[in-house]
Amino acid sequence: MGLEIGIIGLPNVGKSTLFNALTRLDVPAANYPFCTIEPNRGSIPIPDERLLKIAEVVQPEIVTGAAIEFVDIAGLVAGASRGEGLGNQFLAHIRQVDALAHVVRVFSDDNVVTVSGKVDPLGDADVIDLELALADLQTIEKRMERTTRMLKTGERIYKEELELLEEYQSYLEKGVPLRRTNLPQIADLPLLTFKPVMYIANVAEGREDEAEILAERAAADGAELIPVCAALEAEIAQLGPEEGRAFLQELGMDEPALHKVIAAGLRLLNLITFYTIKGPETRAWLLPRDTPAPRGAGQIHSDMERGFIRAEVVPWNVLVEEGSFAACREKGLLQVEGKDYLIQDGDVILFRFNV
Repeated sequence: MGLEIGIIGLPNVGKSTLFNALTRLDVPAANYPFCTIEPNRGSIPIPDERLLKIAEVVQPEIVTGAAIEFVDIAGLVAGASRGEGLGNQFLAHIRQVDALAHVVRVFSDDNVVTVSGKVDPLGDADVIDLELALADLQTIEKRMERTTRMLKTGERIYKEELELLEEYQSYLEKGVPLRRTNLPQIADLPLLTFKPVMYIANVAEGREDEAEILAERAAADGAELIPVCAALEAEIAQLGPEEGRAFLQELGMDEPALHKVIAAGLRLLNLITFYTIKGPETRAWLLPRDTPAPRGAGQIHSDMERGFIRAEVVPWNVLVEEGSFAACREKGLLQVEGKDYLIQDGDVILFRFNV
């Protein structure tokens, strides 16, 4: 789908370690600022018990899960909006993503340096928010200059845009990220503080409760807060399936904490999953919530969207319970839907179309 979540934070807070654990790509994670310069990208498979249960029933030759894209962006520092620490380059990378995973260091470790000289989760988060706000203010000022010139045309749209830009400016100057407002976004103005965010508190092993220092801040952003020991998760990610399960059991964990990060990423991007079972492959697909059926068919192939006739739909759990698509059809459990149908999370769909 091309949707991306950017992993942001100060240098040495554990962004690349987290990314390594998510992707197992083993990108550099060193104890010095700006180890990451170019953004690292990884398509992360989504753990999906529903897909596995569907596959048990359908017995396909190929099972293909959905994936979500994470981008590890180099650490920002105070003054990034003015170019400090190669900040302009890194901010440009952030503008390209759809949402943000803000990693904040909560753990203490004398062997891992901090930019400010101390572990200060709230202060570190303030630095990032301030730099994003300052960058947005620069963008807004440039746009205001252009919009002011366009007022001479007499078109009302430019007067309305200027008023909205002034509101943006007012909130940011008060230290309020635009995601906390109810203001509409200007479609072609990619402002950083409008991007949805989740907070990942990088804690020491067994100290998940310390993430609560960020709870109020996350609530203000309407954001999820996920405590993760990135070093432990990276260790788990290097184990084989059997070893990994045994290690998790020893730790008293049902699943890696990173599964919660991935699930939160789906919610952050407002994505749902639907399934197809036709032919030798059973596959999961991601879509924005409230996507019409023809557009969902277009995820598979553009010809299917153009020639869409109808969608035959059954909830995944009904399919699993009945044992086959044919059994669902025979019992009248299959829904036949047209172009206006909005695909629901967990739908198993057979698309009918003309070539």
